[in-house]
Amino acid sequence: MRWWLSLALLVASIGAAGAQQAAGPASEPEGPFRRQIHWVPLDISGGRYLLNTVICRPAGEAPARIAIVAHGTADNRPAVTPPNCDREWARWFLDRGFVVVYALRRGYGPTGGYYAEDIGRCGYGTDFVRIGLETARDIAATVEYAATLPFARPQGMVLVGQSAGGWGAIAYNAMPHPRVTAIVNMAGGRGGHQERRDNNNCRPELLAAAAGQFGRTATTPMLWVYSENDSFFAPAIATALYAAYSQNGGRAEFERRGPFGNDGHRLFFGPGGSQIWGPLVARYLASRPAQ
Repeated sequence: MRWWLSLALLVASIGAAGAQQAAGPASEPEGPFRRQIHWVPLDISGGRYLLNTVICRPAGEAPARIAIVAHGTADNRPAVTPPNCDREWARWFLDRGFVVVYALRRGYGPTGGYYAEDIGRCGYGTDFVRIGLETARDIAATVEYAATLPFARPQGMVLVGQSAGGWGAIAYNAMPHPRVTAIVNMAGGRGGHQERRDNNNCRPELLAAAAGQFGRTATTPMLWVYSENDSFFAPAIATALYAAYSQNGGRAEFERRGPFGNDGHRLFFGPGGSQIWGPLVARYLASRPAQ
């Protein structure tokens, strides 16, 4: 069977699977943070996807500001499960009155479907720009859906991305995004842990060049946070990304924190991490418009 026919059948099967679900709430709110599963629609060139999304709500009934959280990659993508609302990182935002929205992107967990962010075989043709923009597509769909929630404010959103999600946040900033006024990159990048080895990266010079390309059209001043003992993106790589981004017009506050646990790449989601990144994010958000 020719490759293009195989691909067409795959896309058709994905579309059929997605048709079994409907966009919108898929469960009733549960627990103190009213955790609820939603299906977020994503339309790409006539193909329709549904992103399995967790929404957590703070106390009170007044429409609240939204924090979109974009996750990193995983070795076993189909086994990824949506998080609970009592995680430390989620509580940090909930305790400050944010609605937390966490979508599993294409290829992950219950979302399933085609994994559009695959870097493929590492080489001279590795396209980190394309990969980032694919992630940004899922983020953009999540933002637009979140804007329709009756208990949330449609403007002044915050986007926080970790690892591959952080790279997607950088790419998203290069696109028009009138609803988002603050963007945080936590250990963002792609191509780390090549061959599942620490500090083994796929073409970091191409990654830096892609960061520079994103910087040319970026509009929102960002916050970038990396750790000294990040096994995916060591200080030299993180510094090169920031240099390329800023030299091409991107604006960001770059924060390098000391070692965190066994691997600083886990700073955002790790226990005790909010004690380190929390003050940085709080200070950054105070400098950004909430509307």
